[in-house]
Amino acid sequence: MKTVDFYLDFVSPYAWLAFHALPQALQGHSVHVRYTPVLLGALLQQHNNPGPAGIAGKREWTYRHVSWLGHSLGCGLQMPAQHPFNPLPLLRLALRTSRDGHINRFTADAIFRHVWLGGAAALDADRLQALELPLAEQIKTDEGADQRAKDLLRSNTDAAIAAGVFGVPAVAVDGKQFWGLDGLPMLTAYLNGDAWFAGNEWDSAANRPSGLKPA
Repeated sequence: MKTVDFYLDFVSPYAWLAFHALPQALQGHSVHVRYTPVLLGALLQQHNNPGPAGIAGKREWTYRHVSWLGHSLGCGLQMPAQHPFNPLPLLRLALRTSRDGHINRFTADAIFRHVWLGGAAALDADRLQALELPLAEQIKTDEGADQRAKDLLRSNTDAAIAAGVFGVPAVAVDGKQFWGLDGLPMLTAYLNGDAWFAGNEWDSAANRPSGLKPA
């Protein structure tokens, strides 16, 4: 059985879309999925990347595109009242259900739906309180739970950066990283034993010289 790491941040609409599509991409394969919350902002900062929401024009297009994709894929997606927003409260809530840095699919699904269905404010205090109800049996309440959640998020993010994760959603298996919703068909092909992966195209991509000089 292969272990598959699914890196996510609840602020990313593409993470919600890929989360919905992942079971179909893995269908027919014996895998163990580890859902791993990370702080997208830290990944972007590592590469001086403002992300789509930080680029005029691209921000509006992204919101149109993901809304269409939610409709097209059948999972739904309504932009929250404000975006982007600070995802730390949601990431830390998720990791209050964990002791090893990974969360189960039920927890991830509950929080993704909280953000991406209905169009309400993701950080509304009353909504956050209501979100804890379905997670109550999993949320750790010992004295160190809050600090442990913070530490797990930091550790997850640092480990993701060290592994070369540059954004979410990202799926890692066998040392290979598949990025984005549109990377899922490639992931499926790899798991299916597609002959393309036996060639040198994967490794040669990392060795391609650039024709641009540093500014």
